[in-house]
Amino acid sequence: MKRPALTIAALMLFVPAAHAADLGWNSGASPMYSPTPASSWEGLYAGVNAGYGWGSLTRQPSGGGIKSETNSGGWQFGAQAGYNADMGGIVLGAEGDIQFSSIGYERDMGAAGKFKSGMDVYGSFRGRAGLTFGAVMPYVTGGFAIGHGSASLTDPANVVTSQSATHVGWTLGAGLEAQATDKITLKAEYLYTDLGTQTYNGLPIGNQDITQRFGVVRAGINYKF
Repeated sequence: MKRPALTIAALMLFVPAAHAADLGWNSGASPMYSPTPASSWEGLYAGVNAGYGWGSLTRQPSGGGIKSETNSGGWQFGAQAGYNADMGGIVLGAEGDIQFSSIGYERDMGAAGKFKSGMDVYGSFRGRAGLTFGAVMPYVTGGFAIGHGSASLTDPANVVTSQSATHVGWTLGAGLEAQATDKITLKAEYLYTDLGTQTYNGLPIGNQDITQRFGVVRAGINYKF
C-alpha cells in the first residue's frame, strides 16, 4: 500500500507544478501582472492650459494723491512649452508660457465715467524642479514675468480713451503633474504673479500709476516629443 500511496502523492505534486510552469509562476512573474516602470520625464514638451485668476489692482495719480486698491479677477487661457532633464528621482527643467487674460476690474467714477483696467496678455519664463514618484511629479517653479496691461475710461457720452503699458515682474508657484500615457501628461498648478507698477499716461482723469498682482489656479495638458 505504501508504493501506490507514494505514487499518488508524487502525481499530486507534479500536476500543480506543471500547471504553474505553464502559467509562468515558476519565473516569479505572472502574465496577468507585469510591472512596467514609469516613462522618463526627459525631453521637450508643449501644451495648453486654462484657469482663473484673482488678485489686487492698485491705482494712484502719478503726481501723488489718494491710492486705491481694488480686487481683480478673470479667466485666462494659453499655451506652454519646455524641457525636462530627468536625473532619476529629480527632474530639473525650464518652461515658457503665454496667457490671454481677462483679469482686471471695472469701477464707476460718477460724472467722469467708467474706469476699467486689467492684464490683457502676460507670460513668463521659469525654472522648474520636481521629485518623481512613479508617474506623478510634484514641483516648484519660479522666474521672470512680463505682461501687457490696459486702462480705459468711458465717459457718459460713451467716448472711450484707452492707454496701455508693459509690466515686468516675477512669478512663483507649485504644481502636480502626472503621466497619462508615455506621451501625454496632465497638470494642475498655482502661480502668484507680481507685475509691478507702470504709469498710464494720457487718461482724462490724469496719469495713473497702476500695480498688477494676482494669483492663478490652472489646469493643463502637455505632449512630450
